[in-house]
Amino acid sequence: MRVLVAEDHERLARTVAAGLRRYGMVVDVALDGDDAIARLVTNRYDVVVLDRDLPGTHGDEICRTLAAERCESRILMLTAASSVRERVEGLGLGADDYLPKPFNFTEMVARVQALGRRPGAPKPERLGYRDLTLDPERRLATRAGRRLALSPKEFAVLQCLLTAEGRPVSAEELLERVWDDATDPFTTTVKATINRLRAKLGEPPMIETVRERGYRIGDA
Repeated sequence: MRVLVAEDHERLARTVAAGLRRYGMVVDVALDGDDAIARLVTNRYDVVVLDRDLPGTHGDEICRTLAAERCESRILMLTAASSVRERVEGLGLGADDYLPKPFNFTEMVARVQALGRRPGAPKPERLGYRDLTLDPERRLATRAGRRLALSPKEFAVLQCLLTAEGRPVSAEELLERVWDDATDPFTTTVKATINRLRAKLGEPPMIETVRERGYRIGDA
């Protein structure tokens, strides 16, 4: 799940992002409304955690815009205001859920996860190649009937490779889709994750390195 945290209180934004990452989510942070809009234009997010009182483009305007464009991202609106009237106003703007500050972090995670599993959304299809299967909804991967103990990042990389259906996926694309802005673009983390994933998948080798193009699973 990819999440955008749009919150102008930097310490709170970084803390929320770090906490969500511990739950295996890919999280980007925007500290003002203009940055949030720019990120929403270039990236697809499952959930947007949106502070209502953002500087720059106001949170209300962002919410209205996303609703008018029928954006698939679900919106969890945050605000220091806690009256029923203000909550109703936020939902009326197009927010899917509303959470007043200060909030309990565990509750916020539960709400983000619930929005990511939004009713009516198509269930992710099961993926597979030969004796390897992956069930995104149940977060389950098996090979030859053996369950694979994968970390969230390993699972996400495997899902990207299987979704590509034999197309080579570059390290840059994997970095963009599985990691977030907190990751050094020159890091070797993609290669290290691929190596760990190969070891867990076992023999015969499943992931092929395509010179100067990336990695793939499946036939060209």
